[in-house]
Amino acid sequence: MKIFEILYRENYQKIYAFLYRLCADADLAEDLTQETFLQAYRSFHKFRGDCEVFTWLASIGKHVYFKYLKKKKMHLDSANLELVAQSYMKGDISPEEHVHKKDVEDAVRKIVEDIPKKYRDVVLLRIYAELPFSQIAQILKISESSAKVIYFRAKKMLMEVLQHELEM
Repeated sequence: MKIFEILYRENYQKIYAFLYRLCADADLAEDLTQETFLQAYRSFHKFRGDCEVFTWLASIGKHVYFKYLKKKKMHLDSANLELVAQSYMKGDISPEEHVHKKDVEDAVRKIVEDIPKKYRDVVLLRIYAELPFSQIAQILKISESSAKVIYFRAKKMLMEVLQHELEM
């Protein structure tokens, strides 16, 4: 299938990067990327073009990753959430902030499991896949405004818990 070969070549690196950000393991990201494209190949006839190809592939990749975690009985707190923590450490990092960075990352890892799934999915797609809200909405089958509200609430929730954790 020539069309799928083109789709693979054009999207492989972006899907690999997305999955690598989620798992922080090059070998695992490679396996998950291959599984993502295998699943996409099997269901390519169902792709209607309602969204961009990358959005469709990222959605498949997210499901492949969560299936892997479930199979391994791992929790998301064992996933690499460094990017989430870094998103709250804006700008140049002073020496004091650098010392606290590890504490922030550890706090995020501890609390992420308690975040409701709908919040977690939006945060992962927004931060790790760097998807716009319109594409997040398509993947999660919600409105764009709902995706924005959920992201805002999730970020607020994370900030409150992080501030509380770091004050202790």
